[in-house]
Amino acid sequence: MHSEPDDAAPAAVPPRHRSRAGWWAAAVLAVVAAGLLGALIATIAHPSGAEDVCPARDVATRALPSVVTVQAQGSTGAGTGSGEIIRGDGYVLTNDHVIAPAGSGGRVGIVLDDGTALPARIQGRDPATDLAVLKVDSDRPLTVIRTGSSADLVVGQPVVALGAPLGLSSTVTTGVVSALGRTVRVPSEVVGTALLASAVQTDAAINPGNSGGALVDCDARLIGVPTAGATVPEGGGGSIGIGFAIPVDSALRIADQLIKTGTVRHAYVGLQVAPIAARSGAGEGLFVSTVTPGGPAAAAGLRAGDVITALDGQRAGDPEQLEVISVTRSPGDRVAVTYRRDGASAEATITLGTAPAGTN
Repeated sequence: MHSEPDDAAPAAVPPRHRSRAGWWAAAVLAVVAAGLLGALIATIAHPSGAEDVCPARDVATRALPSVVTVQAQGSTGAGTGSGEIIRGDGYVLTNDHVIAPAGSGGRVGIVLDDGTALPARIQGRDPATDLAVLKVDSDRPLTVIRTGSSADLVVGQPVVALGAPLGLSSTVTTGVVSALGRTVRVPSEVVGTALLASAVQTDAAINPGNSGGALVDCDARLIGVPTAGATVPEGGGGSIGIGFAIPVDSALRIADQLIKTGTVRHAYVGLQVAPIAARSGAGEGLFVSTVTPGGPAAAAGLRAGDVITALDGQRAGDPEQLEVISVTRSPGDRVAVTYRRDGASAEATITLGTAPAGTN
């Protein structure tokens, strides 16, 4: 089900464009291929079954007035997703892939929980993290969603997901936090792939159209932005109890930048790496293939040919670790690095720079 906004307000259109659902299903294949099949097996073998559940009716009553259906249309087609009001002056947080059809001269609008349709405009986009902010002009106060902290989440705690799966506004599903700290790469129509860093995994049903909506705790506080859901490869669409949400702490940090400037400049390390095992067939670490002259890594003393063994307090072995740092940390942050050079171990501290325009 897809929707097409006009100049005054969104209006329904025939479901002629299916890319949103296809995008969502494709995300799962990437997730499973990235090594989360084990998580799927674990979920089947050990159902979550938390002892406590959220009072879903009370949570819905408190949170749904802040959750909206997002409708976007452009020259490539139309799409429907979800969002939440994060500021009373009309700012709505959603996923970048939800509004992508309207990204080049298209139109976007929202529908409130009570059915009121309002036009909107794109305030800013960050395809690298699959987040976007809309600005809505309204002649009445808008209800802002309460926010919690993703840093306080624990595995097994009950949660509620709210959004518009398949265009069905004000849908509520319940579940638990199944896992924390997932790194999930999903397709992006702008940058090839977006990275969901330290994502929250949940078994609350996440279906096409839930993207950009709200994952809330039992106090109806936003703790994540549902973004991708898993499906069985070649088994059709629909939730199988594995969904991923962008942690609210990261999402709001990006949203604040989009509201202020319309863009996000991520942190920058200034080097390229490859797994050392891929070069030698043995050993652990990240082989430094290139160091950008004058960049943060070069300023910290790193050179091409070094082997990074620890990065930001974690054992190094996956090049994706650098990308996680770039999208979760801020320019000016300091990152500890342990590396080997000529058989000797050394340490350095990289002060992150600002990514050059066009690199994220």
